[in-house]
Amino acid sequence: MPAPLILIVEDEPAQREVLQYNIEAAGFRAVMAATGDEALVLFAEEEPDLVLLDWMLPEVSGIEICRRIKSHPARRQIPVIMLSARAEEADKVRGLDTGADDYVTKPYSVSELMARIRNQLRRVRPSATGEQIIHDDISLNSLEHRAFRGDVEIKIGPTEFRLLATLIEHPGRVWSRDRLLDRVWGQDVYVDTRTVDVHIGRLRKALTADGGTDPIRTIRGVGYALG
Repeated sequence: MPAPLILIVEDEPAQREVLQYNIEAAGFRAVMAATGDEALVLFAEEEPDLVLLDWMLPEVSGIEICRRIKSHPARRQIPVIMLSARAEEADKVRGLDTGADDYVTKPYSVSELMARIRNQLRRVRPSATGEQIIHDDISLNSLEHRAFRGDVEIKIGPTEFRLLATLIEHPGRVWSRDRLLDRVWGQDVYVDTRTVDVHIGRLRKALTADGGTDPIRTIRGVGYALG
């Protein structure tokens, strides 16, 4: 499964480089934008797992970018960490009221910022941070790469494991075949969408091998969801 993707929105080149270096050193992927308009384009194209957003940007402010991100019903769950030299309580409140999930004042400790990033990713991509995930009677341990249904271990291959990890992170969310391809196989790999159906079939067979009901829903013409 591709590592979490973080969109860095920062107009100062030196700051962008520092953030990119530390984010990639932590095992995450990074894409960068220097302006608000560029950030909105990348956000729509890449659908990152988290956004690091500077308040003071040319053209469109970070506050406005945050507002637009959080106004999108399908993507408002993507965490936004606001970075700002504005340290007044009123500024922090404004940033959080706009929808930011966290607010970090400059100058900041890189180690603290990385901890805040991991904390937000733990909420939206728990499998990528090594967390055990449980939904109903299905549990998944990404560190040990093992999955269980009840007390019985599910025997699945690496692709089916990544599919299950994606589905179980957001129970009820409907994933299109294209989004599953991006999340499970990666955006740089060409795979036919029918391949998703094949691996979903294998995952279903493994999940029901011990007599359990099929927990995966097929939404005709759209994709799949867990539960």
